[in-house]
Amino acid sequence: MMQLPARYDHVGSFLRPQYLLEARAQKARGDITSEQLREVEDKAISEIVKFQQDVGLKSITDGEFRRTYFHIDFLEQLGGVKTDIPVTIRKPDGTEELAPPVIRVIDKVRHAKDIQKADFEYLKSQVGAGFTPKVTIPSPTMLHFRGGRAGISKDAYPELEPAFYDDVAKAYGDELRSLYEAGCRYVQMDDTNLAYLCDEKMREAARQRGDDPNELPHRYAKFINKVVARKPQGMLLGMHLCRGNFKSTHAAAGNYEPVAEALLKEMDIDAYFMEYDDERSGDFRPLRFLPKGKTVVLGLVTTKFGQLEHKDALKRRIEEAAKYAPMEQLALSPQCGFSSTVHGNNIAVEDQRNKLRLVIETAQEMWS
Repeated sequence: MMQLPARYDHVGSFLRPQYLLEARAQKARGDITSEQLREVEDKAISEIVKFQQDVGLKSITDGEFRRTYFHIDFLEQLGGVKTDIPVTIRKPDGTEELAPPVIRVIDKVRHAKDIQKADFEYLKSQVGAGFTPKVTIPSPTMLHFRGGRAGISKDAYPELEPAFYDDVAKAYGDELRSLYEAGCRYVQMDDTNLAYLCDEKMREAARQRGDDPNELPHRYAKFINKVVARKPQGMLLGMHLCRGNFKSTHAAAGNYEPVAEALLKEMDIDAYFMEYDDERSGDFRPLRFLPKGKTVVLGLVTTKFGQLEHKDALKRRIEEAAKYAPMEQLALSPQCGFSSTVHGNNIAVEDQRNKLRLVIETAQEMWS
């Protein structure tokens, strides 16, 4: 198993600067070209790289500044996949919710082109010595969970086992290999589905689609392992378990117990980023399934609100987690990205810096 660059890390996305949002709007209107937008993105990425390095992080992302959504922009570039952009729904209480995007498999899934390679090469060119550039991509389970069997073409895949899972794993393996050849050694897959399977509402929705929520985590563990089997030697592969992150709202809640064994014991991932920022996530008992050699990154610091956590409270929570998993197999991070979609969370730019400094200082004191 590969080790993380440090005892502190982050999930990847950052608030987009206003000039980047304006450039995206100009591109949508046809006022500027794709090339002109990319130049603006390059500038914003070089700034967010410097921000991360200055704050003291060791793993550095591009802030997901070239994306609108953490998942759609990647998945729709796979051959055989069609996505419909999600819409924002205003609920009766005045809050907003992002209706899940419809992701459909309309043909055989394949790696039609290198998706992240050019983006990684630019990121790598900006990252200084002593830092590790990290690429974030959506988990392959996203192609199954949202639509279930109904979301996958019966013409392309009369049976899902094994052809669908094998094809997706091969496409992901090809992408990981292209990243590895460009010099990438650290990839994080963002997965909402295993966290959603901790929530009774989401479990019921899976039943309605014809899936067994008790069986799905084990099937997904096998699915992820097919990807892991194809990843290049020497690449660190992590997974972030996300409960939804749109304009500071969440989509799911519940203890990790229903998925813990499949997630921690059966899945061959190096590191797990697990959201533990409030009572929605339940207790730390599920960490008892963590085998030797793997790391759980405790997402104890929320990215949804600017109020700063107390360092002593964070230390007590780390000590509580260490009752179930060895201290040397734990690390610390914010619970999610600051901007999983282009819209961003309701948090100030300066709050991002304060939250990250708190994570780094707490980790350095706990694992000195």
